[in-house]
Amino acid sequence: MGKSLKNYTLKHLVYILLVVVAVWAGLFYAFILDEVYDNVDDGLKNQKIHIIRQAYLDSTVLHTREFGINQFRILPSDSLRKTNVFSKQMIYMEYDDEMEPYRVLRTGFYAPDGRPYSLEIRTSTVEEDDFLIDLTIALVVLYLLIVFTLFLVNNFALERALKPLESLTKDLQNYKFGGSSRVKPVSSSVTEFIILDQKIQEMIDRNESLFLRQKQFIENASHELQTPLAITINKLDLLLENGDLNETQSTEIGETKSALLRMVNLNRSLLMLSRIENRQFEDKETVSIRAVIDELTGELDDIIRFKDVTLQQNVQQDFTLHANKNLVTILVSNLLRNAIRYNTPGGKIEVTVRPDEFSIANTSPLPPLNPAIIFERFYKYSSDNSSSGLGLSIVESIIKTYPELRLDYSYRDGQHFFTVKKTET
Repeated sequence: MGKSLKNYTLKHLVYILLVVVAVWAGLFYAFILDEVYDNVDDGLKNQKIHIIRQAYLDSTVLHTREFGINQFRILPSDSLRKTNVFSKQMIYMEYDDEMEPYRVLRTGFYAPDGRPYSLEIRTSTVEEDDFLIDLTIALVVLYLLIVFTLFLVNNFALERALKPLESLTKDLQNYKFGGSSRVKPVSSSVTEFIILDQKIQEMIDRNESLFLRQKQFIENASHELQTPLAITINKLDLLLENGDLNETQSTEIGETKSALLRMVNLNRSLLMLSRIENRQFEDKETVSIRAVIDELTGELDDIIRFKDVTLQQNVQQDFTLHANKNLVTILVSNLLRNAIRYNTPGGKIEVTVRPDEFSIANTSPLPPLNPAIIFERFYKYSSDNSSSGLGLSIVESIIKTYPELRLDYSYRDGQHFFTVKKTET
């Protein structure tokens, strides 16, 4: 099942936004920490200047050996540390009763007496773990707020903007060539929708014209073929009735007549396929499969007895559908004729009717068939030249006309089963 354009867009925006926020969060975290440490370091360097200045004014400052309230200490040194060295240390804090991060500056200076001293200054700094947690919470809230905003925009602003496209899509879904339904022009100020609508209308008009010309050509060609074929067959019948023909001539004329009859049947079948695919059977009514089967078995009774086949009916409950009765009759007729044609002498045909399906099964010397190709046009089970190879193709075309139906083939216990089912809705 496909997604609507607005939901598809929203999904990808959410994913892209998640990646963007994650990358931005990492960069923001690194930038803020760098800025915090830079400000703290500037404060420590400024404090260093004040301490050294005070040491020159008050020599007692040089004896500060432990960190006190001012958070610095001065220690005698054998050599002078000329550079400022910054580091991070974890130091116990009584108030929080835990180790906290401190920023420490280590440097050196000469006292008024010329002796070198080491100076260490420390100050509390930001807790990176807490900062990371707070930043994560803030970003999650921001992300959810943006997603919610996108959802609102998607469901109101985009839905309104895409309404012409939705209307156009619905019309195209219901549109059928040669049918009464039409694609209505969209009303939109969006340039892309206007161009799309114009091109679709042009395409439909062009295809409708081609469709009508093709339909007329097929029907005219079929009818034009029927007339000379019928005349030729009638003349061959007159020749066969002429007693002047020898046995060889009569046989050849009979074979010619059989070939022409096959051509007539092929022409009719192709015309039927064309009419089915062109949706020329629009009239619908409630059709009883049980009644159709009863009608057809009466018509085919002579053929069934000639083939020495037993027909068994198992009607548990009638199968009804809203469809064109002629098409349903053709469907069932083709399946029954198929079961009779490819049966064995003394074989059987089982017709089972249930509320949601009906099946026609027949014994046959043929092995299991390939469901992928048996419904293709001109496919034949065997070298039987009397078959046009279009019977099951017509059945499949009729099934495709009604989306609520499905045709299945299976082979069980030496029987071929063709089952028409109602699809779940």
